[in-house]
Amino acid sequence: MPTMKQAASEFLAQKRIAVTGVSRNPKGHGSNVVYQRLRDRGYQVFAINPNADQVEGDPCYHDLRSVPDGVDAVVIATSPAHAEDTMRECIELGVKQVWMHRGPGAGSVSPAAVADGRAHGITVLDGGCPCMFDKTADVGHKVMRPMLTMAKHVPRRV
Repeated sequence: MPTMKQAASEFLAQKRIAVTGVSRNPKGHGSNVVYQRLRDRGYQVFAINPNADQVEGDPCYHDLRSVPDGVDAVVIATSPAHAEDTMRECIELGVKQVWMHRGPGAGSVSPAAVADGRAHGITVLDGGCPCMFDKTADVGHKVMRPMLTMAKHVPRRV
């Protein structure tokens, strides 16, 4: 099992990343923060929301299947109830890197989705936030990371 830091670096080495749960009303949505950060750091990032055609001034796709030419990785930033369906879609599409976002709150982690993804060879990062690692990190997220690791919201290994 790789360390979280190793898995995060591998995830963030991908170029085409979808973020599920990006909202038309960005205030207070972690998914929008992740989407903006990845976009601002030069990733080719795709917003996924079944109820929106545009978010953050960019096109929005209703599901992963709709993204032209597919994606390399997915950030699940919806409720855990939606994570299982998204994981099944990742399995069907051959996505090999999935990050289930989790900050101080309940987050997006679904134990059933984690198990299903791992059973199909997907590297599943089950907690934390891409904004805590590598070139996407900022000071606030860097400070939160050790505290959330101690609280078991960021795993030590995946």
